[in-house]
Parts: sequence; structure tokens; C-alpha cells
Amino acid sequence: MLTKVVIFLGLLGATSMLSAQATPTATRAGALKIGGGFSTADSDYGNRFNGGAAYFDFDFLPHIGLTGEFHFVKDQNDLYEKTYEIGGRYFREYRRFVPYGKVLYGRGVFNFPVNPDGFRANLAYNLIAAGVGTDYKLKPYLYLRADWEYQQWFDFAGSSLTPNIITVGAAYHFR
Repeated sequence: MLTKVVIFLGLLGATSMLSAQATPTATRAGALKIGGGFSTADSDYGNRFNGGAAYFDFDFLPHIGLTGEFHFVKDQNDLYEKTYEIGGRYFREYRRFVPYGKVLYGRGVFNFPVNPDGFRANLAYNLIAAGVGTDYKLKPYLYLRADWEYQQWFDFAGSSLTPNIITVGAAYHFR
């Protein structure tokens, strides 16, 4: 009986030397959100432009991620602005709210009005953009978004184009 008690106490004391926590067998490289929404742009060229947007966010560090955006907005005269952008974002989480700031680089395509010869020019320009917004976690997998972005198009018609774009939308968060 004494042998059993000594063995039991020895095993009980030995458990403090063992690492009982398992190491993770699978970890994520980051969090991915893909979404879309409605965009409206206040352009330097013509009237207000309305249309759609698609975006993705890939957050690979606790507060830093990568974002990509596509906007297609047009007015009633078939003038349109189409942009493709990619860049970085910094975000924080406050319960259900996730405010962020972003800096992007991309390419914009502008569809000009018909000229006197009956032709319509469709030209592409480089651009940079900066913006802020917030995501709201409606569900663990569903985020709502409100976003503002300021763009600077380079060498647009001998000057520059600086649209302000507001987007509201929703995204699916892959878990």
C-alpha cells in the first residue's frame, strides 16, 4: 500500500513539470473579407456619378492589412469613371466597430463625352487615393461598411481629377 501511495504522490508531483498545453496545429495566415456596395462620386468633371464597388480586405497582422478596391460610377450622360486600386490599411477594433484608414495606388479609366467627330475617348490614368471608413460587425461573418475616399488622378486632360467617393456596402468575412 505504501508503494502505491509513493507512486501516486510522485506522479502527482511530476505533472507540474509537464507541458499540458497543446501547440496549435493550424493557424491562419490572415483574415479575409470580400464585399460590394453602392458608390457615389463627386467628380471635378460633370455631374454626380453613381454606381457600384467591390472590395477585399486581407488582414495579416493585428492592426495592419491589405485592401483592394474596384469602383465603377457613371452619370446620366454615359460619362464614367472606373478605378482599380490596391494598398495598405490600418484598423482598430472597438467592440462591433472597426474604423480604418487606407492609402491606395491604382489605375483609373475615364470615358469622355462624344467629340465633334462622333468619337468617344476612353483614357486611363495613374492615381493615388486615401480614405477612412468603418466596418460594423453585424454577425461574425457579416460586416457592414461606410467608406469615404479621396482620389488624385495624374495628368488628367492636362490637369488632374480629384473625385470624392462615398461607398456603403456589406462584406462576407471568411472564418
